[in-house]
Amino acid sequence: MSKPGTTTSDWRQRMTITIPEYARIVGIGRNTAYEAARSGEVTTIKVRGRVLVCVPALLRQLEGREIA
Repeated sequence: MSKPGTTTSDWRQRMTITIPEYARIVGIGRNTAYEAARSGEVTTIKVRGRVLVCVPALLRQLEGREIA
């Protein structure tokens, strides 16, 4: 569920996104996204128990400069 006023391009300006946001952006299911985070396929950080995807690393992956 997107926050009101949030567009799909807004995520590129942030430093982190949630796992469900990551799933929507790359077009995979939520469970698959959590598994990718657990296996290290996507760069994450943990903040007070929340797992967040690092946007700069994700952008590098999507541009093909970094292969997991």
